[in-house]
Parts: sequence; structure tokens; C-alpha cells
Amino acid sequence: MIRRNVLALAAAAALAWSVANPALGQGRVYKIIGVGDIMMGSDYPQPLMDPRVTPGADPAAMLGAPLAKLLKEADVTFGNFEGTLHTLNSGAKFCRNPTQCYVFRSPPFHAEILRRVGFNLMSTANNHAGDFGDAGRIATYEHLRRAGIYVAGPDQDGMRTTVMRLADGTRVGLAAFGHNPGIPWLTDIPRAQQIVRGLKRQADIVIVSFHGGAEGTTATRVPKQTEIFLNENRGDVFRFSKAVVDAGANIVFGHGPHVPRAVDFHGGAFIAYSLGNFWTYGRFNLRGPNGIAPVAEVNIDKLGKIRSVVIHSVVQEHPGGPRLDPSNAAAKFVAQLTAQDFPELRAQFLADGRVIAPAIAQR
Repeated sequence: MIRRNVLALAAAAALAWSVANPALGQGRVYKIIGVGDIMMGSDYPQPLMDPRVTPGADPAAMLGAPLAKLLKEADVTFGNFEGTLHTLNSGAKFCRNPTQCYVFRSPPFHAEILRRVGFNLMSTANNHAGDFGDAGRIATYEHLRRAGIYVAGPDQDGMRTTVMRLADGTRVGLAAFGHNPGIPWLTDIPRAQQIVRGLKRQADIVIVSFHGGAEGTTATRVPKQTEIFLNENRGDVFRFSKAVVDAGANIVFGHGPHVPRAVDFHGGAFIAYSLGNFWTYGRFNLRGPNGIAPVAEVNIDKLGKIRSVVIHSVVQEHPGGPRLDPSNAAAKFVAQLTAQDFPELRAQFLADGRVIAPAIAQR
């Protein structure tokens, strides 16, 4: 009888704990943060470096305490590294028009800065990853990996995707795509689906990153067709995103336009079509929508069910460096764009950044 009472009390206590902590009662929920383009200063061809970004710098001193806390507390913090990390002097691409073409080379210690800030997952599949050819691309990958950051980007065996294992054993996979040589192409949708299906067999939660779409203040809308910019095929990001979700992606983080774009849900997955300029310095235009960026917070369980989405806002002023924006300009802009591009979603953006939509449902 005593043993039966003890077991009953234990069961009651466990039930009370699960009610008070619904995330535990329903299975662990993981906070995944996604941001857009990162290039914290280039030392090529002439140095243009943020003086706040130094070896061992305090994250709060660089980003402000609220943003530093947001990035550090997530289980997974993802970004797109828009450039190269190394000290190579040879192999730089030739730019005919320096007003439209840039070469980025950042010092290797920037990889450690990113780790200290909280980044543990990174894409290098973008149009600046090849600024110093394959040697610079691979050196960038290796510097990030040595800092403890999981990386996907180069179109080479073992580098197209990556799988990080969280403390409880949950596996989070990343596949990254772009529109330039040396990285998996987002224009080759059948191959992209094949890569994602292979990653799905290795990971519990699958994130797909893409660098695509036109650029600039006139490129805030999702046109739902192939985008051509500077005579390059930048892909049909709408069709690509739906296709990789159908292949098994739970989250799609887009970047490349350098401005925010709408968000969407498809098959129970979350899609952000552009997360804008998150942390840039020097040669990036930060006027108007180029200077605001959404930070996507996706709370998801091990089965891939999205429990909630929150859009935080950051702002940059020239020459660069992000801060959380109390005016929530980026979230408001994303809400406006989402209503224009995906009215059928019937999404509501609350004052605290939460996104409420009927489509947030398990596939």
C-alpha cells in the first residue's frame, strides 16, 4: 500500500510538472535562430574593418547586450557568411566594375568571433564564397570548422551538407545552395531535392539555406518566377523553397537580396525568403530596407513540428554593425510583404513578433 501511494504521488508530481512545462510534456522544443548576410569587415584590397571586432571582443560590446543574449541562448544559431576567411594574397577574382563587384577577405579570427557570439551553424554557399577561388572557399570552410561551427556550402563530398548533434542527441542538418560555381545550384531543383532527401535520412531537423533572388531596394517582393540580376540566373526561390520542403526540409532560410522579404509556411515548414543584411561593415548599402533585417526564431520539436515563430528586428547604420531595434521596423516590413505576397496565408504578426497563421500545423 505504501509503495502504491508513493507511485501515485510520483505520477501526480510528474503530471503537474508536465502541465507547468508543456514543452517537456510534449517533447523537447528547440530554439533555432536564423539570420541573413554576415561580413564583419574586409581587409582586401584596402582594409575597411570594424574597430569593435577584435580578437576576444565581448559580444555585448559589439552587438549590444539584448542581441548578444538572443543569439547565445538559442540551441542553433545560423547565418550566411558572405565572404572569405583567410590570409591568401593570390587568386582574387577580377572585377571590371568596382561599383557592382566586390572582393571580400576577412581575417581568420572572425571565425572565433562568430563562435563566441553564439553561431554554431553557417552557410558559405553564396556569390562571395569564391572571391579567392577554390582555395579561398576551402580555407573559409576550414577556419569556421576549426572554430567549432558546422558548415555547409562547397560542392564537394562531405561539405555540401552538415549534421550537428545537440547535447541530447538530436541531430540538426543543414544543406546550402546558391547560384555560383563551386556550390550546389538552387537552379537544379531535382539535385537539390536529392541532397535534401539524403540529409533527411541523417538528421531529425533539416534546415535548407539558399542565396538567391535579385538584389536591392526594388527586390523586396517574391516574384514567384526566375529572377535575373546582373545577367545572372538567381533562381526561382519560390519554386525552390517549396520543392526542398517537399523533399523533407523543416526550415528554409533565404538570403541574397540584401533586403527583407516575406515569410511563408508550406507543408508544416517555415520559409523566410530573405533575412537581409544582418551584420555587415563597410561596402554594404544600409539605406532604407537594406539597413533593417529580420531575425527568425523558430521553435520546433524533434519530430519537425513547428511550435511557434517569432520575428525579431535588427537595424544597422552606416558603416555597419547590428543592434536590436525596439521599433520592430523589420518585423513590420516583413508583415507588410507577407500580406502582399501570400495573402492566402492569413498571417498575423503580433506586437511581440510572434507570427500566427493557420498553416503552422504538422504536415
